[in-house]
Amino acid sequence: MGRIADAFARARTENRAALVIYLCAGDPDLKTTEELIVAAAEAGADVIELGVPFSDPTADGPAIQRAAERSLRGGTTLAKVLDTVRVVRRRTNVPILLFGYYNPILGYGEQRLVDDAAQSGADGFLVVDLPPEESAGLRGPAIEKGLDFIPLLAPTSSPERIAQAGRVATSFIYYVSMTGVTGSQATDLRSAAERAGALQRELGRPVALGFGVKTTGDVATVAPYVDGVVVGSAVVRAIEDAPTPEAAVTAARALVSELVKGLPRR
Repeated sequence: MGRIADAFARARTENRAALVIYLCAGDPDLKTTEELIVAAAEAGADVIELGVPFSDPTADGPAIQRAAERSLRGGTTLAKVLDTVRVVRRRTNVPILLFGYYNPILGYGEQRLVDDAAQSGADGFLVVDLPPEESAGLRGPAIEKGLDFIPLLAPTSSPERIAQAGRVATSFIYYVSMTGVTGSQATDLRSAAERAGALQRELGRPVALGFGVKTTGDVATVAPYVDGVVVGSAVVRAIEDAPTPEAAVTAARALVSELVKGLPRR
């Protein structure tokens, strides 16, 4: 069992959902990203989704798009993201999931990325625009190296896609609460959580729900139904609004500390 599966299992034994926090690597800079990862973990994040910035992030809303633009302007590359993971791994054992789009992976090379990610101390991949049926070139080598592959499901997923996700998932499945982009407001978060919980029972795999989860109240709405809750845009906005990198770390730590309060299953 890898670090991600361990984190979900530990949360279940504590009768709570696991908290997955998204951070955009290189926003505001890579050194601060190291501090943000450590701060989020210390504040209670169970898993870090570390976003690899991309110039055309079609699934991301305005906040994460702006973060990616700032990161790319600062010179962030996939290789530098892996270097950041390597450095921060000396300071924390929190699972780090590389989150992004296929184009940078293709440019880097799938096997090379798997080898370098494993060496850096990363724990797996979530590739937004890589469907399971096209993922063997990354997924196979990743699994051989002990890295997780996280598929996505959405309200529009077909029964065939749902079954396939259950087969290929190695630690959890990411359930997108709605169609649209990150940071949008879910129209009915409870109904989405109920659907995600039904999928979790059907597939026998942990499911984490993301998109539209912004507040401690949102976390508390979702936590009774699924094994994981993902918060991204709210954290990215807190970082964006901070006047200095140091203030960004303080703001992110404070927000994660609040979000944790919604995790227990009452």
